[in-house]
Amino acid sequence: MKVLLIEDDAHIARFLINGFQQEGCSICHAENGIDGLHHAITESYDVIVLDIMLPGKDGFEVLSQLRGEGHSTPVLILSAKHSVEERVQGLQSGADDYLIKPFAFPELLARCQSLSRRGKHIAQQSHVLEYDELCLDLLKHSLSRSGQTIPLNQREFMLMKQFLENPETVISKTAILEQVWGHQFDPQTNVVDVLVCRLRSKVDKSFSSALIHTLRGVGYVLKSGH
Repeated sequence: MKVLLIEDDAHIARFLINGFQQEGCSICHAENGIDGLHHAITESYDVIVLDIMLPGKDGFEVLSQLRGEGHSTPVLILSAKHSVEERVQGLQSGADDYLIKPFAFPELLARCQSLSRRGKHIAQQSHVLEYDELCLDLLKHSLSRSGQTIPLNQREFMLMKQFLENPETVISKTAILEQVWGHQFDPQTNVVDVLVCRLRSKVDKSFSSALIHTLRGVGYVLKSGH
């Protein structure tokens, strides 16, 4: 497993580097957000372990820019921030998991391995999902509508895949949380609403008919608006 660690605390960085190396992992370490973002964009990694409080660019800035440029490398946020609001902010920014300091290395390793396997599973699929004007290439990680390419980040891609695997079927908020985030999450949070809204703005905004619809109190459905 190839890991990018973006962490400015020298003690934690040494601890993690030693731990990953003992497990046979290849690890690259960046001490600030600017260098970390450069590595994340220019090189290929199986997973990124990202601190929030960083010099240069904080972790949220790094994550937002990384996802904004279409990079889907799985990201685990490692942070001393404990509040639900801060964890939600991290997940809404495009993180795949969130671990609070202090932590046990075996748990961090297990979570990174899980994220790495999930990312590789997506990358290895070669078929295409289609519905109406939409075409999602699971190998190239690309979406198009009527031939127009629509850039997606990792969570938007996973949600679009869920919609296209279940067209004209209502999908509940809980089902989206479990599928896209991969673990239980407070169903009262608005992370799903935010994600659906962001995906809808990309998929429907520039076209004459809407494909993603909300059924209030029930869930969401992908169906032709004709």
